[in-house]
Amino acid sequence: MKRLTQIIQQIGHPFSSFIMMLGELMRLLKYIISGLIYSLKRPQLIIKEIYFSGVLSLLIIAVSGWFVGMVLGLQGYNTLQRFGSVSVLGSLVALSLLRELGPVLTAILFAARAGSGMTAEIGLMKATEQLDAMSVMAVDPIKRVVVPKFISGIIAVPLLTALFDSCGILGGRFVGVTLLKLDQGTFWSQMQGSVGFHDDIVNGLLKALCFGVVVSLISVYQGLQAQATAEGVSAATTRTVVHSALAVLAMDFILTAFLF
Repeated sequence: MKRLTQIIQQIGHPFSSFIMMLGELMRLLKYIISGLIYSLKRPQLIIKEIYFSGVLSLLIIAVSGWFVGMVLGLQGYNTLQRFGSVSVLGSLVALSLLRELGPVLTAILFAARAGSGMTAEIGLMKATEQLDAMSVMAVDPIKRVVVPKFISGIIAVPLLTALFDSCGILGGRFVGVTLLKLDQGTFWSQMQGSVGFHDDIVNGLLKALCFGVVVSLISVYQGLQAQATAEGVSAATTRTVVHSALAVLAMDFILTAFLF
């Protein structure tokens, strides 16, 4: 009986901790929504965070998209060649990027590059008591620090996804047309005929928007929950990347089931 109780406790503790974290995330989201007007009246805060989270991530997103597109083009060509269907290589690359790989990989890269930075910045501000000092001066740290970072993530992720998709398609075109000598007209015409604006492009960007909300919320939450030590901030940044990646993959399945 004692052994059974220990097993139930081992199973129930992570589950209860997960439920508590979801409740805290929803409460933080409510505070963020209530502070949107404050931040929107101060666009300079949002522009600064967009530069930090979006503009500084352009290079890694563009390079990653280019190489992912090249890999898709090479692997797709080798696979389609077995069935005599290399003419649809453009459609394969575009649909793979627009529907799945673009939003998912962009969100994960954003979490690793910008999300961890958000967590570290908020965690260090908490460790050095800057957030407490704002509260003493009657400045709400949620509205002043957290909300601009949250908004910047929502804006940056869809834009970075569009860049990732574009670079990926160009990378697939480079491999298929330039290296493997596929007809350029066939490559683009097949892509144009199979890609729909609403079904593929809009739904892919909608996915990216949802991923931006999730990754930004997890990043600022982990920063606020970080222990006020160097080790605590380091652990919080690690949790941000891990939790964001898992949340993006889980939400990707749910959104794919509803959107496509």
